[in-house]
Amino acid sequence: MKILVVMGSPRKGNTYRAVQRIEELMRGRLSPGEELSFSYLMLADAGLAECRGCFNCFTWGEERCPIKDEAAAIEARMHEADGVVFASPVYGMNVTGLFKTFVDRFAYIFHRPRFFGKTALLVTTTGMLGHKDVLKYMDLVATVWGFTVAHRAGLTTLAEPLPPSQAEANERKLAAAADAFFEALRRPERPSPSFQDIMLFHGQRGTFAEMGKTFPADYRYWKERGWLEKGTKYFVEGVRVNPVYHMAGTVMEWSVRRNARKVAEEMGE
Repeated sequence: MKILVVMGSPRKGNTYRAVQRIEELMRGRLSPGEELSFSYLMLADAGLAECRGCFNCFTWGEERCPIKDEAAAIEARMHEADGVVFASPVYGMNVTGLFKTFVDRFAYIFHRPRFFGKTALLVTTTGMLGHKDVLKYMDLVATVWGFTVAHRAGLTTLAEPLPPSQAEANERKLAAAADAFFEALRRPERPSPSFQDIMLFHGQRGTFAEMGKTFPADYRYWKERGWLEKGTKYFVEGVRVNPVYHMAGTVMEWSVRRNARKVAEEMGE
C-alpha cells in the first residue's frame, strides 16, 4: 500500500505528529508479506504558486495553465498512491492558506474528476473549534475529485501537555482513523454514491453537454469517458445508484440542460 500525505501545516507540529501516529498504528496492523509506504508532501516546501483565476484550465485544459510550478508532479504523485491523507490544522476556522492554495491549483479537477478508485483519509487538529468545518470542506474537495473518503479525524490539541482525558480521546480517534483507512485500502470497494454525488453528476453533465463550445475541455473529457452517453447514471460503472436519487438527478439535469441551452444560444453556440 502506497500512501501520500498532503500536509497543509507550515511546520511539523500537531497535525504532522497525528499523521505519523496513524502511520505507526497502520504498520502495527500489517500481516506478513504486506508492505506499507508513507511519503509526506509538505506543501510549505512544494513551491505551488497561487492560482491567478485566468480560467485557462477550465476552458482549454490544465496544460494551458500559465503557471510553471510543481502542480503536474504533485498530481502525478496522487495518481501513483493507493491512498491520500489530506491533513491541515485549523487556521481562522478553515484550512491553512497552504492547503487552500493546493486546492485552488487543482480547481479544474472539480470539473473533471479523476481519482475514482483512490481512498482518502482526512485529518485536522484545532485548539478548540473549527475542526468540523474543516473536515466538511476537505470531504467536499476529496469527494468531488473522485476519492472515496474512508474516515475523518478531528483532534483537539489546545493544551501542552494535554489533559489525560483529551489525550486518550485523541488516541481513540487516531486508532479509529488508522483502522478505517487500513481496511478501506485493503478492500477498495466503491460505496453507493450519495444524493449529493448524484446531483453533482447530473448537474455537471447537463451543463457540459449543452455548453461544449464554452467548456471545450470539460466536454471533451466527459465525452471520452462516456459520461455523456444516454443511460449513464454515475461516473463509476457497476456501483448501485439509488433509483430515487437517479430520478431526482434526471429531473434536475433536464432543468439544467434547458437553462444551459438558453445561455448557449445567447452566446452564439
